[in-house]
Amino acid sequence: MQSTIEIRHLSREEKLKVMEAIWEDLSREDEAVDSPDWHQKALQETEQRLSSGQEKIVDWQSAKKELRARFE
Repeated sequence: MQSTIEIRHLSREEKLKVMEAIWEDLSREDEAVDSPDWHQKALQETEQRLSSGQEKIVDWQSAKKELRARFE
């Protein structure tokens, strides 16, 4: 059984919660998802920036908080 969700009627906070729930569900099946070819290169570039000090590590909770503040 499928139902249609009228996302345009959801608040920004509700939309973010739905996106997080979808991502969490999809991430449980990570072995079933093949990464695109460009992804390995992007990971290598990020690793190089991290090693050279051009990139900093931010925990996921802080990143979400920063992104929400930026887009609210």
